Amino acid sequence: MQGPFSGQKLLFLTGHLALQRLHKVLAELPEPDFTHTVVDIGVKVAALMTGEIIERRLPRPVDATLVVVPGRCRADLDRLARHFGLPFVRGPDEIADLPEFLGRKGGKPDLSQHDMRIFSEIVDASALTPGEILRRALAMRAAGADVIDLGCLPDTPFPHLEKSIALLKQAGLTVSVDSADRNELLRANRAGADYLLSLHENSLDVALEGNAVPVLIPEEPRDLDSLLRAMDKAEAMGLNFIADPVLDPIHFGFSASLARYHRLHELRPGVDVMMGTGNLTELTQADTSGITAMLLGIASELSINNLLVVHVSAHTRATLQEHDLARRIMFAAKADGALPKGYSAGLSQVHDIKPFANTSAEIAEQAAMVRDRNYRIETAEDGIHLYTRGMHVVEQNAFAAFPHLEVKDDPAHAFYLGAELQRAEIAWRLGKRFAQDEPLNFGVATPEDAQEDRTRLAEAGHTLKAGKDKSGKDEA
Repeated sequence: MQGPFSGQKLLFLTGHLALQRLHKVLAELPEPDFTHTVVDIGVKVAALMTGEIIERRLPRPVDATLVVVPGRCRADLDRLARHFGLPFVRGPDEIADLPEFLGRKGGKPDLSQHDMRIFSEIVDASALTPGEILRRALAMRAAGADVIDLGCLPDTPFPHLEKSIALLKQAGLTVSVDSADRNELLRANRAGADYLLSLHENSLDVALEGNAVPVLIPEEPRDLDSLLRAMDKAEAMGLNFIADPVLDPIHFGFSASLARYHRLHELRPGVDVMMGTGNLTELTQADTSGITAMLLGIASELSINNLLVVHVSAHTRATLQEHDLARRIMFAAKADGALPKGYSAGLSQVHDIKPFANTSAEIAEQAAMVRDRNYRIETAEDGIHLYTRGMHVVEQNAFAAFPHLEVKDDPAHAFYLGAELQRAEIAWRLGKRFAQDEPLNFGVATPEDAQEDRTRLAEAGHTLKAGKDKSGKDEA
């Protein structure tokens, strides 16, 4: 298998503590298609490696076609490339992830494609102003929505329906309207809506009042025959349409509704179908990423290409991002004829597949090599490892580490270590990957400003580690 660095002569930069581990991982790579050398740049840990240090200490001429710096090295790679006259790239944060970075575990999956359209519903649109609707709609589009669905509330006037549709259309958005009120659907169609939701065999004539595509549902709940009749009627009228057998909540017809989707797929293959996932994500008290992955796996198998997504409950706050990623994972896996595993960790929000970068034995070996007085924190199967020169303890509670810290005269350092130890405990208990000075990664639920948090944490950690030893004395 040809990897991303095939034929290259790679030079890996590292620090003292990672040197042996790096050599070991590189030696165990299966059939590498590149050559490599390793240079210890003369710092203890990669996080302390700066661009200035690399410029001073990297021997010249550099016998390589590409230089790989550790992921936690924050040096300006463009500047280094100009200085040395060859490209620099940043590798992974953890040595354990190096084989994947080098393409020895398959190339990075292509998640740029999908075949499902996401309708994102604003359930209380009639209670919002047009400006508020537009703001929500733009945020939904940024999160992955393809169609903005305006939900109409029973017995609630929507006098600004037409104005809202026009405002969204002016912003380049595709609009659908969902209502049980025939008059509201007529108004929406005449105002230029692209889709009308919840039409059935006895209200289908509303679709003739404009160009909106009707989304058909059964006349009576769970009545597949009435949906099939509505589909036949739409075809006879020359209308394009989307069919929605309606997904029911658990204990209220869920398994039977799945059977309806499967039956419709058998009876009318190739028809555009919609699945509304909110009856599962909103009405089940469970993390939604797994529910979404399962439902979109079913949708992928049954060629369901339209999804109606809602966010009302606080626990579904990342539902749009989850649906967007899940549809891409399922498309890629289906195209590859593969299981939907190994394409992205974005839906593994609570537990990671590989939560620990190193084993307890590997951490102990590294701890024994430490000669400075800085604290290091790592996690392994047995708990939280805290170590520095002459000290290595394993605890399963952040507070239990306090007696081992000598920071009573350094409140800033105490605060930093307390925060890091608490994050380490959270990561260990959940089975998340922990790396000191790095925020925990909760997949698509991670805030967009996580990169800013990452930078602040790294800067704070580097300042403390570079300026003080564990007793607060300046290091030599």
